[in-house]
Amino acid sequence: MDTILETMPLKRARTDDSADATAARAAAVALLARKDFARGELLARLAQRGFEAVPAAEAVGMLAREGILNDARYAENYVAYHAGRGQGPIRVAAELRARGVAPELIEAVLANGPDWRALARAARERRFGKRLPGSWRERARQGRFLQYRGFSADHIRAALGADPDTD
Repeated sequence: MDTILETMPLKRARTDDSADATAARAAAVALLARKDFARGELLARLAQRGFEAVPAAEAVGMLAREGILNDARYAENYVAYHAGRGQGPIRVAAELRARGVAPELIEAVLANGPDWRALARAARERRFGKRLPGSWRERARQGRFLQYRGFSADHIRAALGADPDTD
């Protein structure tokens, strides 16, 4: 669902401001005041608003050096939020890659994230109840649900009670 801010027309940079790093910084800070962004995502937003690549990159670099923009913090918060919503590591990693977060950072954040097996079990139980599926058809249905949520085959087996390494 789109928010009001996302459906409003973009405020375009004036043509004389499009090559100015100070104007790009001000636009970036205005964007960051509403929501945290990854570095790549913020650069894309500035380009959408008409800023040239070099001034936008300078502004984003300045914000990163000042600690206002931090991809590691963004990725940690993103993983925590989406894991809390019952989404798995495959889906979260794909979304972070789409937002321009570095692959090695994604890998590190996911490795330090929650217990994905327990999270898959909890997501299955919230949707289908505590009772494990009895038929192959029901197992497949629940497995597809977990796969859509972004869990791996190991996590799905653990959630469906087929993994010998579960608690």
